Amino acid sequence: MIFVCPKCKGQLNITSAAAARCDKGHSYDRSRFGYYNLLLGEGGNHGDNRDMVIARREFLSRGFYSPLAEKIADVCASLTGSGSVILDAGCGEGYYTECVRSRISQDARIAVFDISKDAVREAAKRKCADEYAVAGSYHMPIATESIDLILNTFSPMAHEESLRVLKHGGYFVMAIPGEEHLYGLKAAIYETPYKNTVSDTALEGFKLIDKYELKYEMNLEKSEDIRSLFMMTPYAYRTSKIGIEKILSRTSLSTDAHFIILVYKKD
Repeated sequence: MIFVCPKCKGQLNITSAAAARCDKGHSYDRSRFGYYNLLLGEGGNHGDNRDMVIARREFLSRGFYSPLAEKIADVCASLTGSGSVILDAGCGEGYYTECVRSRISQDARIAVFDISKDAVREAAKRKCADEYAVAGSYHMPIATESIDLILNTFSPMAHEESLRVLKHGGYFVMAIPGEEHLYGLKAAIYETPYKNTVSDTALEGFKLIDKYELKYEMNLEKSEDIRSLFMMTPYAYRTSKIGIEKILSRTSLSTDAHFIILVYKKD
């Protein structure tokens, strides 16, 4: 397995169709959906809830972010080859992973995890990876220097853990929102909309080797698409009742999609 025991970092071995176990006896059940819960010491639900996951699944299925998914897949395919091991850290419902899977070498392997159990369940349904787990980026159940490429799409960047698990010369591919991303959505909700802040791209221990920028207009002409877009964003939980009513009453919306893809190499 690509995943290791989160308690001792020992190799996990599949002992049955429904369990994996390390040499020290730590055992983890495989859910009926195909993932292992490797998130330790934290009860309850974490990350995106089911409403956000389903909203994002519905919105992405309409193809609004397909230019981003295709570019990410092309970048990952250009940086990997036969036998490569890819980790999608914060995979969500597996939309981007699925596109990457379609472009990379057939014998490359992919492991995915997300802190949201609902998201991992959706990813497992897509059958877009070789291994699935509920886990967090700040305590990756991954062996040191075992990964050729990490993909991070709109997820928290765990700097030290990413450096640890990447092989020397491995790649870190990160997609972040650009300044204009969803500005039209914010303008439809708030009296004073704001642009996103793009942070400094320098990362200690990594060399930035490529940067791609995608920007295009999205025209949403169905109220259900507007609702899905709104509900999959943090704005759904930061907006007043009046603002929510205003955006959900709309039947059309134009807004920018603005993405930046950063490609780093581990020094």
